[in-house]
Amino acid sequence: MLGLGMQEVLVIALIFLLLFGGKKIPELMKGLGKGVKSFKDGMKEITDEESEKKTDE
Repeated sequence: MLGLGMQEVLVIALIFLLLFGGKKIPELMKGLGKGVKSFKDGMKEITDEESEKKTDE
């Protein structure tokens, strides 16, 4: 996973938990999930438009 070992991932998770607290993490992950979904939808629209242009030519 990006060259990170299990210890590094645990340290990053611990720092993340200390910075944001246990109650904020679910809200942050929900926002992150929505952002990723929006990005994927945008990329899909772009590829669909490109494929439509190629078929029209």
